[in-house]
Amino acid sequence: MYNRIFKRRPRRRLTRRHCLMTCIGAALVFSVLGLTACGGNTPAQTGGADTASDTVNVVASFYPMADFAQKVGGSHVKVTNLVPAGTEPHEWEPSPSDVRQIQASDVFIYNGADMEGWVDDTLESIDTSKTTVCKASDGITLRMAAKGDESAGEHDPHVWLSPKNAKAELKNIERALIKADPDNKADYQANYKKYAEKFDELDEQYQNELSKVKGRSIVVSHKAYGYLCDEFGLTQMPITGMDAEGEPNAKTMAQIVQFIKDNNVKTVFGEDLVSQKVAKTIADETGAECVQLNPVEGLTDKQLEAGEDYLTVMRDNLDKLVKALNQE
Repeated sequence: MYNRIFKRRPRRRLTRRHCLMTCIGAALVFSVLGLTACGGNTPAQTGGADTASDTVNVVASFYPMADFAQKVGGSHVKVTNLVPAGTEPHEWEPSPSDVRQIQASDVFIYNGADMEGWVDDTLESIDTSKTTVCKASDGITLRMAAKGDESAGEHDPHVWLSPKNAKAELKNIERALIKADPDNKADYQANYKKYAEKFDELDEQYQNELSKVKGRSIVVSHKAYGYLCDEFGLTQMPITGMDAEGEPNAKTMAQIVQFIKDNNVKTVFGEDLVSQKVAKTIADETGAECVQLNPVEGLTDKQLEAGEDYLTVMRDNLDKLVKALNQE
């Protein structure tokens, strides 16, 4: 279905910023020379729908944005997910080819809320006059990142893990597609309505199932579940901060182990796209089970080929949460 493909985080080193700006500069040079993006994708070169095919060329910053765009856009869009399948998106940065794809797109969709540390510099450095730019988290009340979390920006970016917030992002994407392609407004509105109802059903399932569980505390791979926990009355103890690829120090490890004992936690949740080593170590030390919970930051090729998407993964997450929170 998909082709392969805020504010900057305080901890990003200057050398990484120089690297990103070099990529942007190279992309602009190639754009002037008229080169197209590699990998077989040929983005539309003008705003609005591709005049040759009447298909809207959408570029998405990572998986949830691509999935939501496909749901709303349906047959009218060609969606390119910049982050390759199976790649953890927090530290990903665009290549010159990726930047060219953004500049050539009809619609560029990103999450915002400090998720994509590269976006502001990229958008400031390229011509997006013919591109509809959509920050999907616009209008959502954001959680502040914890003080001292060096892996985070100012906000918790994981808004999509609340079905209500995901629905709000879906609405922002609908507006962007209508702006870029007003001729197909009715179809975008119908697609939004269809999936908004599915997101409402998902939210209701979470409310119903999690209201009946015995436990209220979860241990997770990284601090991705704040919006979900706030909405459904749970407490998360993360192994790492907002960035999934960090590692806890000895003091944090001891705090996690004590939290597990104090709250009778029987499951430690890891995730697909990062190493399970620390989660398994904690589970082994405390006699807990290690189970994967998906923050829906990206899916693997195998998951995509099986037809999984935001809705199926979130339902699977719910099943795992209910089982874990009902363990004695």
